[in-house]
Amino acid sequence: WSSNITTIIRPPYFYISGFTGIPHMKYYYVFLSLVYIISLMGNTFIMIVIYVDQSLHSPKYIAVLNLAFTDICETTALVPKVLDMFLFGRQFISYDQCLTNLFFVFVFLTMQSFNLTILSYDRLVAICCPLRYHMLVSHRSMFQLTGAAWAFAVFIILILVGFITRLSFCGSVVINSYFCDHYPLFSLAAPCSDVLPNDVMSYLDPVVVLYIPMVFIIASYVCIIHALFTITLPKDRAMKTCTSHLILVAIFYLPINITYIFSSFIPTNIRIINLSLTSVLPPMLNPIIYVLKTEEFKESSKRLLKRVAQRTVGPVKST
Repeated sequence: WSSNITTIIRPPYFYISGFTGIPHMKYYYVFLSLVYIISLMGNTFIMIVIYVDQSLHSPKYIAVLNLAFTDICETTALVPKVLDMFLFGRQFISYDQCLTNLFFVFVFLTMQSFNLTILSYDRLVAICCPLRYHMLVSHRSMFQLTGAAWAFAVFIILILVGFITRLSFCGSVVINSYFCDHYPLFSLAAPCSDVLPNDVMSYLDPVVVLYIPMVFIIASYVCIIHALFTITLPKDRAMKTCTSHLILVAIFYLPINITYIFSSFIPTNIRIINLSLTSVLPPMLNPIIYVLKTEEFKESSKRLLKRVAQRTVGPVKST
């Protein structure tokens, strides 16, 4: 008898192809870095306002704070690496770095989706069961929900990465994406490994991370709209907070779902541009929409900025 020993071939590095054959791409990278800076400033501002203002220490704002934190992490996991690779021509990435890059980008992307789901749960309870709101949505239950979401996101993506570590890469090492994307990465191992578990995960992951949360959000908004027309609530304020959340949902889910559903028809360059915009635009727009559309947050921001202005103007006047 012969022992059936299989050796796993791991390449020392991969090559991220990125955009191919598009002129003047440097301008796009400049645009990406601007978007990154704006989203960093905006989300940091949201976190500071929530931390400083006692009136915003409500369960709902635990989810908003978590969303701002996730937005910062997600853009930081992606944009600096993309700029480093394509502006400075460092498109070779080591095997370990590649899996690390995949892990963090996907964990934070998953958390963006889960955070939007938690926020819609908050709105659903607030409008459909207002009398039970403080019982169902407490500080404790919000911390438990967000904690469970983080643990689940890490767990799913660990499985995703774990399945890649068992693959042999004996052919090409060129990843047709702008980061260590899951599908383009495991596809490289198809000639010499059984990629069925990876293929299953590539279908299962969007279902768990994108489609189920989206169905929950749509269903919760059907209940919310029904409740707004049947019960006598101060409709104006309720509608305002709901529209701000709905805009965030549309900005995040629509482009990413269109890309995944039609991925086989979409050319690589368009797929890359669409996904890179999906990754950076929601984190930039979330703070802007929140500040403009949520009345209590707008008031808190004004109070904080007034206080800062008084502190800086005060010493100048006294000298």
